[in-house]
Order: sequence, then structure tokens, then C-alpha cells
Amino acid sequence: MTGILPTLIASMDDLARNHNDVLAQSADGPVAVVVNNRPVFYVMSPQAMQAMLLRGLLTGGESHNATIGTLVQARPATGIATSAVLTVDVTEKKHAKSAPSKRAHNAVFSAARDGGGTGRGALDKFHLQADFEALADDLLAFERRRVARGELSNASVAILRQRLDLHILPVLKKVRPNEVTCNTLDDVVDRLGAAGLSATTVSQYMVAVRKLLKIAVRRGLLLEIPEFPKVVTKNKPRSMFSVRDYRKLIVTARQLSTDRRSAPQVKVEGGTRERFWVPTKYLQLPPDMAWVIAFMVNSFVRPSDIRQLRNKHVEVVRGAHNYLRLNLPESKRHDKPIVTMRPAVRVFEQALGRAQATGHGGPDDYVFLPELRDRQQALSILGFWFKWVLREAGMEEVDHLDRKRTLYSLRHTAIMYRLLYGQGIDTLTLARNARTSVQMIERFYASSLTGEMNVGMLHSKRSGAGTR
Repeated sequence: MTGILPTLIASMDDLARNHNDVLAQSADGPVAVVVNNRPVFYVMSPQAMQAMLLRGLLTGGESHNATIGTLVQARPATGIATSAVLTVDVTEKKHAKSAPSKRAHNAVFSAARDGGGTGRGALDKFHLQADFEALADDLLAFERRRVARGELSNASVAILRQRLDLHILPVLKKVRPNEVTCNTLDDVVDRLGAAGLSATTVSQYMVAVRKLLKIAVRRGLLLEIPEFPKVVTKNKPRSMFSVRDYRKLIVTARQLSTDRRSAPQVKVEGGTRERFWVPTKYLQLPPDMAWVIAFMVNSFVRPSDIRQLRNKHVEVVRGAHNYLRLNLPESKRHDKPIVTMRPAVRVFEQALGRAQATGHGGPDDYVFLPELRDRQQALSILGFWFKWVLREAGMEEVDHLDRKRTLYSLRHTAIMYRLLYGQGIDTLTLARNARTSVQMIERFYASSLTGEMNVGMLHSKRSGAGTR
């Protein structure tokens, strides 16, 4: 049956229920029977087989293990006098990788996609299941099952959904899964590059594309995943603050809070400020900003941790060492407690005292800005305050290496201080406590260390060692 395309697509269930009707609709041509959307064999009526033999389209040597079989009838046949049919196995062998084999395989799916005007029910079903929007729905359903198993967070699924809608589907929905080539993937990368995304972000988008194509292969809509374009990523550590700059940030935040100054008019519409996105009561800086800066530099937490940190997550430990034990909810697959530096204890107790004085401070209340139940808004306000403090402290929003200074820079500062000033600390202990990996420490933190940063360690010598 080389080169012969089916005139009809039918599921195994349809064929078993009423094979006579299926064969009657085939217009005396072969019927591709699909299981799980994959054609597994052809079925032909005796009339179609005879016609093909007469036309020389089917010979004994090209029958591909053709066998004459008889379908069991559940009721008297109607429309066709006999139930004898020819079945031809077209199930793809896993090891078949030759170019002719690939072309023949894709031809089957092209026929399934573009088949004739009969049997519209089965064909429409195949159409609906053979495009990238349907595959995207399948992928999201699969990821939600991973969330239910605790393997993934809901936020990750939301990010995937956004990436699919924003830049992936606008390109892929223009082609069928079996039409995807290296050029198609290049088009996706070009769109991402035109949107100004970094190489790292482009790589993350392409991970989502690969997941889509894996589903297409698993469902038999694509023979194999094409070669992916190479995206070269470059590690770019976040900005950090020197000890001098860190102290200046704290002093500036405290001064702004004491002076009760209002935020500058930095967002303008038509020359005058008409509506500010920060509520009026937060245009003056409370002590929370200075506390957050000091807390983050002494606790290794992420800004997202600050957003969800409640009093019940904090345990004060006093003994040979005074510190806080932070039992935060799981983040980025890490769930171990975080041990803070000593100054974090004082910050927490000050924040808790002020919260209790204003009717907050319960176990379920948040440590910072406890009056705000909308925690995304709370984090946005902290980001706004941080930029304000940077400007008042005379610091640019980017450092000398063109790296943005954000709240996340405070976490970077905390880890870098331990690498610079911690005595004999090993990266495994630091990584575990900061809820990250040794690889991330080496790629994004230790990678920015220079010899001059640790000149004291470089110049140190063991007791009794001679000079050179």
C-alpha cells in the first residue's frame, strides 16, 4: 500500500460497532483505523481491494503483512453483502529512522489531517486533537496533575500558561504538529528575541516548547522532535551592596521614616499626578522599610518569603548563639528551616512589638505590613519604597556593571557577606540554609567574587609560617 492514502478515518470503537457503515462511507477506499489518535492499520472492503489489485496499486509483495480477516458481526450486515475485509498493519516500528520511513509516516498523518469529505465525525475529532492549542491544554492539564501530587507549584503553571499564550502559541498555532521543523523553532526564538527577552528567559520558553512537542510525539502527531536552536546563556549575578552602602540604606530609610516625608511625584500623567498606584497612607515611609532591609541581609530570604512570612513561621532561639529559625512554606522545592544572623532577632522583636501595639501580632498575622491582606500589593509597596530609599541615598537603580538594584539584591548581599566574611563556611551549608543549591551559589554568587574582595584571606598565613 505504499503511497496509498486513506479516504476515511475511523476509531476502533466505530469500526467494531458498525463496520458495514464505516466501509460504506469509505467510497471503496482504505479506512485508517486509529487508536489513541495513532493509525494502527488499514481496513478495506473486498470491492476496494479488488479495485486496487486491478489498478496495480496492491500486490502480494507490497501488502505489508496484509491479511484477510473476518469481523465478527453483532447484527445482520446492511449495505454490504459480506463482512470480509483486508487489514493492513501500518503501526510504526520504533527503530525505523530512515528518511523514506519518516516521509511515509508523515504522509499518514497528512492524510488523517486532510482526509476526504466522508466520515466527518471521526475526521473532525482528529482535527480538534491535532493542533497546538489542544496540545497546550493537554500540557496544562498534565502540569496541574503534578501540582496535585506536590511536584509543582500553582505559580509555575500560571507562568507556563502565560508563556504559551504570549509568545509560543502565536507561532505554533499557524502550523500542524507534523509540520514542525527547525525553521518553525527558529521562528519562536526570533519572536522571543524581538520581544527583548534575555537568553535565559528564551531558554525557559523553549523548555515549554519542548514539552509541547513531546506530547505531540507521544500522541503520534509528530514522528520526532526536530533539532532545537542553540541559545547561549550567560550567567549574570545580581547586584549586591557593599557594607558601606548597606549601612547608608538603613540610615536613609530610618531618616525618611522619622521625618515623615512624602514620596516624590515620580509618576506623572499629562504633567500632573492624577492617580498614584500606591495608596495615600503609604506615601510616607513607616519603619517597616528599614526593618525589611536589615532582615533580608541577615536572613538570606527571598522577597517572596517576606511577602508570606507570618509570626507563626518565626521561632526565636537563644543560647550560645541567638538567631531566628524560620519555618517558611516550601519554596523552589526547598522546605528546610532557615537560620538567621543575630541582628534579625532584634528586627523581628521590634516589628512584632509595633504590630501588637496596633492590634496585630497574632500567630497568623504577617511580620511586615501586617495590616495589608493583599500580599502582592504589600510586596509592590516594599519595592516602591526601596526605589525611593535608593534615590534618597544617592544610589543609582543600576550598579557599575549595569545590574539592577532591587529587593532581591538584599538576598544576594546576605549570601555574598557570608562568602566574604564568614569564617570557614562551606558552600553546602550556606546553600542549604539559603534554600538554594551549591551550583546556584557557584554560578550566581561565588562567580562574582574577586581576589581583592578577599585580600585579607589571600594575605593570611598559618602560625609560624615564614615570609617570602
